[in-house]
Amino acid sequence: MTPRHIISYAMVLLLAYGLFSCSNLKYLPAGDALYTGAKVTVKDTGRLRPKRRKALQEQMESLVRPKPNSKILGMRLRLTAYNIAGHPKKEKSPRGWLKNKVGEPPVLLSDVDLQRNIQVLQSAMENSGFFRDSVSGDTIVKKRLASARYDIMTGPRYRYRNVAYSLDSSDIGKALAAAAPRSLLKTKRPFSLARIKAERERADSSVKEKGFYFFNPDFLVAKADTAVGNHGVDVTMKLKPGIPEPSLQSYRINNIYVFAGYSIGTAGGPDTTFAHAVYYEGLNIVDKRNLYRPILFGQSILFTPHELYKQSLHDNSLNRLITLGLFKFVKNRFEVVPGIDSPRLNVYYYLTPRAKKSLNFEVTGTTKSNNLAGSQVSVGWKNRNAFKAGELLSINLLGGFEVQYGGSLSGYNTYRGSIETKLSIPRFIVPFYNLNTKSGFVPKTNILLAYDVLNKQKLFTLYSLRSSYGYAWKESARKEHVLNPINIQFVHPFDVTPAYNDSASKYPTLRRAIEPQFIIGATYSYTYNQLTGRVAESGWYLNGNADVSGNAAGLIIPRGSSGKRAIFGYDFAQYLRFDADLRRYIQTGKNSVWASRIMAGFGLPYGNSIALPFVKQYFVGGNNSIRAFRSMAIGPGIVSPPGISSTGFYPTQTGDIKLEGNTELRAKLFSVVHGAIFIDAGNVWLYNRDTALNAQPGGQFTKEFLKQLAVGAGVGLRFDISFLVLRLDLAIPLRIPYLPEGQRWVINKIDFGDRQWRRDNLILNLAIGYPF
Repeated sequence: MTPRHIISYAMVLLLAYGLFSCSNLKYLPAGDALYTGAKVTVKDTGRLRPKRRKALQEQMESLVRPKPNSKILGMRLRLTAYNIAGHPKKEKSPRGWLKNKVGEPPVLLSDVDLQRNIQVLQSAMENSGFFRDSVSGDTIVKKRLASARYDIMTGPRYRYRNVAYSLDSSDIGKALAAAAPRSLLKTKRPFSLARIKAERERADSSVKEKGFYFFNPDFLVAKADTAVGNHGVDVTMKLKPGIPEPSLQSYRINNIYVFAGYSIGTAGGPDTTFAHAVYYEGLNIVDKRNLYRPILFGQSILFTPHELYKQSLHDNSLNRLITLGLFKFVKNRFEVVPGIDSPRLNVYYYLTPRAKKSLNFEVTGTTKSNNLAGSQVSVGWKNRNAFKAGELLSINLLGGFEVQYGGSLSGYNTYRGSIETKLSIPRFIVPFYNLNTKSGFVPKTNILLAYDVLNKQKLFTLYSLRSSYGYAWKESARKEHVLNPINIQFVHPFDVTPAYNDSASKYPTLRRAIEPQFIIGATYSYTYNQLTGRVAESGWYLNGNADVSGNAAGLIIPRGSSGKRAIFGYDFAQYLRFDADLRRYIQTGKNSVWASRIMAGFGLPYGNSIALPFVKQYFVGGNNSIRAFRSMAIGPGIVSPPGISSTGFYPTQTGDIKLEGNTELRAKLFSVVHGAIFIDAGNVWLYNRDTALNAQPGGQFTKEFLKQLAVGAGVGLRFDISFLVLRLDLAIPLRIPYLPEGQRWVINKIDFGDRQWRRDNLILNLAIGYPF
C-alpha cells in the first residue's frame, strides 16, 4: 500500500466521521448537547508514582456515570442507526429492530448529575485512604458536544499504624484470635476499605474451618481511628454486639443423607423419605432405582460423622458431585439436630440424575492458502454411568479428508479415520491400595484404546494403535497432574508407493515419516495455571512433561543378532524426553495484555534409538508456533529443508531438541475486535548426527545454537465473541537459519511493493483460539 493510498483512505474515514457526527447532532433535543464522556485528573503533592496515579485516574473514570455512546472506529454507528430508524410504528418491523436491537439512544448532557459523580469520587478516594482530598467538577460544551471534567486534589494517603483484634475468651473469640496472625491488614500499608472487607471474609473462612457454620463476615466490625496523627490509622477488629447464639457455636457432623434420585418434577412432589436407605461408610444413601453403587458417593462426599464441620470439605464435596457430570442439579442442606447436648448438623444432598447416554455429531470444514480444502466428521457416544459408579465410557469415530484442488499436488489427497474408546473411572484404581484426595476435584483413572488410519494418496498409508492406562488428578483449581505408567503406541506403514520411495532416497528426511514406530513406556505431565479463576490478566502458566520409553523393557529383553532389543520382532524405541512450556501474562492497560512464552524440549535417544521416534520429535512453525514459517518447515539446525522452494514441498523437518520463544502485545481495538503485534523465534536440532543428512550437515545441536534461530514477526486480528476466538495472523520472516551465514537476517530485503516477495514471504495464518 503506497502513502498515497493511505492518505486517501484516511481522508475517506475523516469525511465519513464528519458526516456521521453532523447527522447525529441534528436529532438532539433543543437546548441539550451530546455527552462525549468524562476526564478525571488526579493532582497530588508528588508522592504518587506516575503508574499509580494513572491507575487511580482510570479507576475513578470507571465510576463516573453515565457512559457516553459507544464508538466503532471513532464513529457512533449505533447512535446513527438509532437516529436513522426514527419512530417506527411497529416494534417488530425492520426499523423497530434497527432502533431497539442495533441502535443506541443518545446520551445527553442533561443525563449527567455532576454533584452525584463528585460525591461518588469523594467516597471512592476516602475508601482508598485519601481522607483529605477535594473533588471538583465542571462541564464543557462546544458545538452541541459536551464533556465533563473532574479534578481530584489528593491529600496525604493514610496508612495502617496498628492493627489488632479485640476479642473475648469465648470459643469464637479464640478461633478468631488464632486466625489473626494471617491478617491481610499490614502496618505501613495504605488504608483500603476493600482490604478490610477482604480481611473479614478471610477471618470468616478461617473460623468456618473450625466448625462455626452459622458465622457471618458481617459479625466482624472494623473500628478505624484516623486521629492518631502522622497520617496513620489504627484499626481494631471486634465482634458485633447481639450475634445470634447459633453463630457462636462450633458444630460437628451428625448424619449424612444422600438422595440419589431426587426429582422435583414427580407427581406429588419430590420423594425424600428414608425408606430403603443403604448405609455405607457413614452415608445414608437413598437410591430406590439402584442407579449407583455406594462407592461413588463414598469417594465424592468428604464429610464423615462426628467430625467438625469445615467449609473446605463442604465446598469440595459439592464441587466433586458437580464435576462428575452425572447430575443435572446438585443441592445441599444443613439442619441443626434438636434435643442433644452438643451442637450437631445433619447433612442432606439432593441429586437429580441427567440422561445416562448421549450421542453427538459434528461436521467441520477447512480451507488453506495452499489450495487444500477438506472436511471432518466425528460421531461420539457417551455412557455417563457405565458400571454404576460414575464411570464415563466414550466411543468416538472420526473420518476426514483434505483435497488438493489445484496446483502441482492435485490428486495427492489425504484421508484419515480413527476409532477411540476411553473409560474414565472417578477414583484411583491402584493395586493393593485405596487412595483418595481431599481436593474439590475427583481423581480419575483413564483407560484408552485407539486405532488410526492415515492415507496419503499416491504416497503411503500409516496404521497406528494407541493404548494407555493412567491417572489424572488436581491438587487445586490451578495445579493438575496426569500420570500414565503404561503408554503404548505402534505405528506401521503400508502401501508405500515407488514415487515416495524415490523421493525418500533423494531426500532421506522423508524416510522418517514412514518408519515403524514402537513405543512402550510411561508419561507424566504437570500443569500450573495462575490465571484459573481470576479476572486479572496477569499471571504465570507452566506445563512440564516427562516421557520415557523402553527403559523397563530394555532391562529384561536381551539384544538380538542385530544388536537391538525387540518385541514381537519389532525394535522398540528407547529414549528420555523432557519439555516445559512457561508463559507470562502482564496486564499493561485496561484493555491490553503483554503475553510471552518460552518452550524448551530435550530428547535423549539411547540403546535401540539414534533419534526420537518421528511422532515424538519436536517441530516448529505454523499457526501456534513461529508463524512466519509453515509447520515443520524449519531445521534441524541450519539444514535446508529439501524442496523448500518448489511447489511440491512436503515439510517433515523435526528434531530431538527444541527451543522456542514468542512474545506479543494484545489490545482491544473496538467491540469484539482485538489486535496484536508479535515476534516469534526458535528452531529444532538433532541430539546425534543423522547419517541421512551427511550431504547437508548442521542439524546437530552445538554451542552455536543461538546463531541458528529462525525469527519472524507480524500483526494479527482476533475476533473474540466470548465462546469463540477467530484469529488471523499475518507474518513475515526476519531471519532464515538455512541461508548462508551472514545472509540469514533478511530484514533489509523486505519489499511489500514486490508481488513476488509478497508471494514468497507473507504467511497468513487462520486459526481458532489464541496461540498461547
